[in-house]
Amino acid sequence: MKHCLYLLFFLLSLTQVSGQTFSIKGRVKEAGKEITIPMATILLQNLPDSSQVDGMISDLDGEFEITNIISGEYLLKVQYLGYENLYKSINITGDLDLGVLGLRESARDLDEVTISARRAQGEQRGDTTLYNADAFKTMKDASAQTLIQKLPGVISQDGTLQAQGEAITQILVDGKPFFGGDVNTALQNLPAEVIQSIEIFDQKSDKALLSGFDDGERMKTINIITKPDKRKGQFGKATVGYGTDDRYLAGASINAFNEDRRITFTGLSNNINVLDYSSDANTQSNNRPQNGIVATNILGINYSDNWGEKIKISGSYQYNHRKNTNQSSLIREYVTGSDSDQIYTEDSRETRTSQDHRFDMRLEYNINENNRILYRPRVSASFETENSGFFGQSTNDAGPLNQTENIRTADNKDYDMFHRLFYSHKFSKQGRSLTLSANTGSHGDNDNAYRTATNIYYQPIEVSELINQNITKDRSGSDWETGISYTEPLGKNGQMELEYEIGNRFNDSDQLTFDILNDEITNPDLALDTALSNSFESKYLRHEVELGYQYQLEKLKFQAELEYQNATLKNEQFFPAVGTIDRTFKSFMPTVRLDYEFSDNTNFEFDYDTDVDAPSVGELQNAIDNSNPLQLKTGNPNLEQSYSNRLRLRFRSNNPENDRSWFVFAQYNLIKDAVSNSTFTAEEATELPGGIILEKGSQLFRPVNLDGYQDFRSWVSYGIPLDFLKSNFNLNGGFSSTKRPGQVNNQLSFNNSQRISTGISLTSNISDQIDFNISTRVSFNDVENTLNASLNNKYFNQRSRLNLSWIIWEGFIYRFDINHQLNSGLSEGYDANVVLMNMSLGKKVFKNQRGEISLSVYDLLGQNRSVYRNISDAYVEDGQNNVMQRYFMLSFSFDIRHFNKGTNMDDYKEIYND
Repeated sequence: MKHCLYLLFFLLSLTQVSGQTFSIKGRVKEAGKEITIPMATILLQNLPDSSQVDGMISDLDGEFEITNIISGEYLLKVQYLGYENLYKSINITGDLDLGVLGLRESARDLDEVTISARRAQGEQRGDTTLYNADAFKTMKDASAQTLIQKLPGVISQDGTLQAQGEAITQILVDGKPFFGGDVNTALQNLPAEVIQSIEIFDQKSDKALLSGFDDGERMKTINIITKPDKRKGQFGKATVGYGTDDRYLAGASINAFNEDRRITFTGLSNNINVLDYSSDANTQSNNRPQNGIVATNILGINYSDNWGEKIKISGSYQYNHRKNTNQSSLIREYVTGSDSDQIYTEDSRETRTSQDHRFDMRLEYNINENNRILYRPRVSASFETENSGFFGQSTNDAGPLNQTENIRTADNKDYDMFHRLFYSHKFSKQGRSLTLSANTGSHGDNDNAYRTATNIYYQPIEVSELINQNITKDRSGSDWETGISYTEPLGKNGQMELEYEIGNRFNDSDQLTFDILNDEITNPDLALDTALSNSFESKYLRHEVELGYQYQLEKLKFQAELEYQNATLKNEQFFPAVGTIDRTFKSFMPTVRLDYEFSDNTNFEFDYDTDVDAPSVGELQNAIDNSNPLQLKTGNPNLEQSYSNRLRLRFRSNNPENDRSWFVFAQYNLIKDAVSNSTFTAEEATELPGGIILEKGSQLFRPVNLDGYQDFRSWVSYGIPLDFLKSNFNLNGGFSSTKRPGQVNNQLSFNNSQRISTGISLTSNISDQIDFNISTRVSFNDVENTLNASLNNKYFNQRSRLNLSWIIWEGFIYRFDINHQLNSGLSEGYDANVVLMNMSLGKKVFKNQRGEISLSVYDLLGQNRSVYRNISDAYVEDGQNNVMQRYFMLSFSFDIRHFNKGTNMDDYKEIYND
């Protein structure tokens, strides 16, 4: 660690106090409106040679501030895709506030000149990739998700939307949160036709945005900029449909926009596995395939507004009622320390009915230009009933080992509440700031289950066992954290941060198992099983001190931090035995970040981060869980916290002249004391603490700390427009390698897996009358186990898709979607060659063609199937689930479009081009 300190002090010594300098600041908005423009490029140029002096990107409120400027005459240039450049001559003799700078939308007069050149798709601005929505053609009724999936570097992987190799976790609309972190709901409730441009970037944490000092916390974010003429009115879509086998769907999404005030209502009821209502009639990313048969009822609302000039508020609420009926089968090959392989098979069925409530809000109060308050509450509650059962059996080379048949009913209740409060103060000296933060949380889980099981153990002699139990779990927890951060400028281009945080996490968990002694349903006789019961408490108190330094030039940004953490983990058990474990962890955690811009459209980022992770209360509590009597589970109160090292790099290049784009992502993790599984397989009947007998062939899983966990993954994407096809071509690929440590009967083992994948896609950019997407993705996987060579395996997976929407004649629209999945190398019976084919024929109705009547068929060939493979430190698992099968549906949909008079695009141009 001393080398990190030497490096930090050396960088500090390079800075020197310069002469008197000044600052300029301002705010970018649309001309004549109160709509701010985030991520606008601000350039400061010398007069008269126009050489660049400094530059930056406006924040999400359109605000910017350039510091450390010597006196003189300059030219300020403000630019944003889709708007005319703004130029302003300024003479700096002191600090200067430019106020509001208004940008006008670029005028496009097509009556006099025919422009045949392809419009630029986008450009790179630092770490932000900006795309022009009009450069990507979609059908008129397409959703925002359909548009975004046409962008270079954006793919849907295993049901998750990814951009530039990382999962998208947040959607903003004009810089404001839209439906919290629910990406699917956000994108499918916004039609593509209202979008002007799209930004993809890594948003910093709230604390970093307030203090100006990067803390390394990032969220892959998409910010959707709406068209000026679509910010005042009502728009959306409603759909009803009924089909064979009593399949139905009714849903609607309605947006009411009035400049800054935005209200969105969404509702859905269906039994065809659709989880979120979509304005796109042909989308499948949110509902195909879903395991089981799912009936969903959803009600949601999103609200955002500016309350006066100082308060900004946004929030959302969602209610979700869901019933999932699932049937599944699996086969596991366990890692064993002997020559005898052990295989576990299971057939299960379950019905889960849940009700979920989720609320989140963001309230920002700008007291004045130097003082700011941010408050972010989040509340969620879940109520679930479960009715399930399974039959499981273990075998080895000698034949059957054991089997169990379980039936379970349960009522589960969970809630979480979070509150985050920030206060930021900027001093008169540029770069000097103070940020205060306070976070609180409250959590609760209450489960009440009844379970019956019939167990048979075959070796060495056949033994039968009957179980009839009532299991209750009552877990409550709270946590709090408070911190203070101070930043101070050092020299012309440097800044220092000193930060202190203190936090505490408290968890109280009671797991009680009762044997039911009679057959009474309303008032059974219960006897506490002390061997399966536990009362446990955990406290985790930590102190953190951090010193950081940031150095920034025009194209280079360097940051180094050194954090010291002192944490105390105290575990107390009150039942069945009393005991206390008290440990202290002292950790040094260095961080280095480097950002470099090779050019205006090419940049490179490198991060080295370290972090610690304390074990959860479920991992610490050593009560035995016998929900599967063949595979017992317990916690470990002696667990240490893990220490991780992460290296990450990103490269982005987007040439607006030819629209060729490159994105490269790579990440490597090395974890010390990773929480892994210790698997004990009984070679003969073994007595566990509390008198529990682990019969031959049964297993006990227990978390332990192991070294050697490594994970590497990389991803590269290349995109180019094919003008001769009026389409966009994207090529992507990746390599990943994971080394998972495990422990089997006290022997250390490693599951090593490598994966090579590649994919191509071709998306149309022809017109709003035809839209297609052709893609295929293949992956080759190699798995090796160091303890059991019989688990070594190679398997192959390919997924291809053709999606087509075509208005063939006078309002008749044909939609076709075919998905092909090929697996090889899985366990017998799990390799699958599946063709899922869906199609529909519709007719636009009404004079404005806003209505549509369509007849659709899902799974025309009747081949839908869901298979998967999981790899853990203890086993390799192949499984499959029941899925939705073929049905036909007749539906009607209506597009709602009403934009207030006086705010359409023609009026907008007439007002601002005079």
